[in-house]
Amino acid sequence: MALKNYEFWFVVGSQFLYGPEVLETVAARAQEMVDKMNASGNLPCRLVYKVTAKTSREITDVVREANHDEKCAGVITWCHTFSPSKMWINGFANLQKPYCHFATQYNRAIPNDEIDMDFMNLNQAAHGDREHGFIAARLRMPRKVIAGYWQDADVQARIGSWMRAAVGVAVSKSLKVMRFGDNMREVAVTEGDKVEVQAKLGWEVNTWPVGTLVEYMNAVTEEEIDAKMAEYESLYTIATDDIETVRYQAREEIAMKKMLDAEGCMAFTNTFQDLYGMKQLPGLASQHLMAQGYGYGGEGDWKVSAMTAIMKAMSEGMTGGTAFMEDYTYHLVKGEEYSLGAHMLEVCPSLAADKPRIEVHPLGIGDREPPARLVFEGKAGKAIVVSLVDMGGRLRLICQDIECVKPIMDMPNLPVARVMWRAMPDLLTGVECWITAGGAHHTVLSYDVTAEQMKDWATMMGVEFVHITKDTTVEGLEQQLFLNDLAWKLK
Repeated sequence: MALKNYEFWFVVGSQFLYGPEVLETVAARAQEMVDKMNASGNLPCRLVYKVTAKTSREITDVVREANHDEKCAGVITWCHTFSPSKMWINGFANLQKPYCHFATQYNRAIPNDEIDMDFMNLNQAAHGDREHGFIAARLRMPRKVIAGYWQDADVQARIGSWMRAAVGVAVSKSLKVMRFGDNMREVAVTEGDKVEVQAKLGWEVNTWPVGTLVEYMNAVTEEEIDAKMAEYESLYTIATDDIETVRYQAREEIAMKKMLDAEGCMAFTNTFQDLYGMKQLPGLASQHLMAQGYGYGGEGDWKVSAMTAIMKAMSEGMTGGTAFMEDYTYHLVKGEEYSLGAHMLEVCPSLAADKPRIEVHPLGIGDREPPARLVFEGKAGKAIVVSLVDMGGRLRLICQDIECVKPIMDMPNLPVARVMWRAMPDLLTGVECWITAGGAHHTVLSYDVTAEQMKDWATMMGVEFVHITKDTTVEGLEQQLFLNDLAWKLK
């Protein structure tokens, strides 16, 4: 439950030029706006009116306070009146939290009979917001600009969407990833600079021995396993008579959760190449942990593990689903081109169209006993797939729009969770674009998080963003990547 732990500060710009009565009106209106927006139900986090800032000192003080308040996930500013922008420089230069400039005004319409110079002096957000916007542009600040009337539901929804992206930043800054063993041998894309990532994104990525996990597993009691089995029975259809195998997965899950919680980790990885002392690769165990909000990455892929946890936090309370995913194979029949996404075990049941089934099947990799896993088909609907890759010197976040469909065939002998989709702009062009951009085979698939939110997150984190849409061409993308390379080399 990340969202309820965060709030956003509403800072209104003005100055002393207008006199105390105007400033009292501005403050009262700012509080009214905050109260009504909070009551709308369109904001996932609480908005808090902090101050009508009139001096450089007030701005610097509120920025300093925001930087050091763990509950504050971002600052939203608005200039009800004219607020000279030089007094914002010191504060903005030191702001360490996500920043949104809300360009709005208190009144919806111009009152034809009432408008006079007193009205103009009080209601000049069109004037103030332009002055305010200049200094952020001059300082080259990463920011989100949202324009619209503050009582409109679609405008509030855009603010709420940005809030979710900013919560993703807050989660990122405190995220810890537990790696059970290293990544799969000789794989390139799951590698990366963990020191740079911690400095840039805040992630603490460290390894714990599989032997320690086995010690935790051996300490799990039968009573704990009984309780976990009852939980499985309430959520899933147990479609196997091999109950002892399912109980072993429960043992693995309980042990992993204890280790994760003891270390404050919200994401984890494992690999089939390091199962020392374990009878099964965690399948159902990993899937059910993901259903509880933990991030996961297969074959030691700590980047996708962290991104899964972050995007799950961003989509908290939504019902579409967010999960670790992998492009597995294509359907290349002319006019019916699809990608089939799956993994050998670990796809989060939040994607399931119907009640998942617990089944036991041989794995054929890892040289261990057949593990229990959840088997299901994914939902139909619009979604995105996201990949974070280390380009050497910078990180690149690649996002592709997709359209998930009900699988066009039953695939009765495929004993894993699966999702089928059309990649934008079409499968073959999409594949060429994805490979050109360096996208990984592991992704995060989400029906809830939007490409705009991922762009906002990347902007806040200082990460390159590449978006493959219905309008993307290979030629256009190649030009964009070339220009991006030049731009990022100058940073």
